[in-house]
Amino acid sequence: MRAALKEAEKAQGQTSPNPAVGAVLVIHNRIVAKGHHRGAGREHAEIECLRSFDAPVPARATLYVTLEPCSTVGLTAPCTDAILKAGVRKVVVGAIDVNPRHSGKGIVQLRNAGVKIREGILARECARLNEAFNKWIVTQRPFVIAKCGMSLDGRLTRPPGEPRWITDVSARRHAQGLRARVDAILVGAETVRADNPRLTVRGVQGARQPWRVVLTRSGSLPRRARLFCDRLTARTLVYRRKSLASVLKDLGKKNVTSVLIEGGGDVLGQALDARLIDKVQLYLGPILTGGPIIAFSGRGAEATVNAMRLDRVSYKRIGQNVRITAYPKIVAPE
Repeated sequence: MRAALKEAEKAQGQTSPNPAVGAVLVIHNRIVAKGHHRGAGREHAEIECLRSFDAPVPARATLYVTLEPCSTVGLTAPCTDAILKAGVRKVVVGAIDVNPRHSGKGIVQLRNAGVKIREGILARECARLNEAFNKWIVTQRPFVIAKCGMSLDGRLTRPPGEPRWITDVSARRHAQGLRARVDAILVGAETVRADNPRLTVRGVQGARQPWRVVLTRSGSLPRRARLFCDRLTARTLVYRRKSLASVLKDLGKKNVTSVLIEGGGDVLGQALDARLIDKVQLYLGPILTGGPIIAFSGRGAEATVNAMRLDRVSYKRIGQNVRITAYPKIVAPE
């Protein structure tokens, strides 16, 4: 299953609005074929894996797949039909599909046809691979990642006239990989005015360009901003006088499954205050700036008990920076 996960990871950021899925075929504890879903409308992982074997599948073979095989007709034929046609008699499944159209049905169909099924193998890892898809398919709202490069004193900027960067090249290069895995990058109007960002994916081979989304109250944006003048202008959306929640709802309708909020402090603060954040990814630079822009400059919690607590926190050193990844802690009602 870990080999199947590695296959699925090859297409992260390429399959939206479909999930990333990997599959491997095993005979006598040896992997004989691999496959992964490469994008909407293209063959699913199971089919690519079985076709790459290019021989009759023996009864002793086992197919490992990170996500429950689909059983309904979409842009492609059902994977369950392909599995049965190939003669596969044993299937090991990672995560159950949360899509109500598919959930559990593929497993039932295969079992009814006499296929031996094991499910829930590395289920947590397999589900986390598609955390954005899983939220979007159930709620029709995109998965929201709050990301910023900040100083140790919680600032997004240096004092006026100083160089703009808080983190170093290695951290910024790492952040490009995060951009490559989302469907949209969202910023506020002040970020466009102050930084004139491109919001493009750079240095990641084969990456898709996410939508570039701008929130503005006044609608007064510089006409010569890169977002409106480069070859990707058609990939830029501007929302005027819309709440962040309503913007996310509209993006979900546009099949945007994941949104990366990159700033500034006002928009990050709005997301925090409205509890719209599903994940945080912070890059801490080894500097104390005293700069004017505070990260997450919202209303703030009225009391410590109401603060957003974080769970599943991980730390990684990147050059002289530290990346912190975490998820809001779900508090069970009393």
